[in-house]
Amino acid sequence: MMAEAFERRLVAIAAADISGYGRLVGLDEEGTLTRLRSLRGEVIDPTIAAHRGRIVKTTGDGILVEFQSVVDAVRCAVALRCATAARETGLPPQRHIAFRSASISATCGSGRRHPWRRRQHGSSPRV
Repeated sequence: MMAEAFERRLVAIAAADISGYGRLVGLDEEGTLTRLRSLRGEVIDPTIAAHRGRIVKTTGDGILVEFQSVVDAVRCAVALRCATAARETGLPPQRHIAFRSASISATCGSGRRHPWRRRQHGSSPRV
């Protein structure tokens, strides 16, 4: 019997969500969603692409992105936080859209089996 060949690759997975999303939507649902769509098209998607990332999944206030390297993931996370903060400077602080809970994990897997995850230093880095 011939052994099945597996393609394995090492990738970095980054996850982030918006701080206080429920509060923001409660204050101004339409305005928050409009700003988030604009932010996604003008900042988030281009920044992820520039750092060789691929969006795996989005939720209302969260995003899961795959990168070819941990370095690209960290650089992208920092760039997104800085660019988002720069866009929000004209608004009152309670209306700022800000990403938090960014965690970056190195993952190695075949795509057919459950990948293993390893977090260095025992916790997720805040970026």
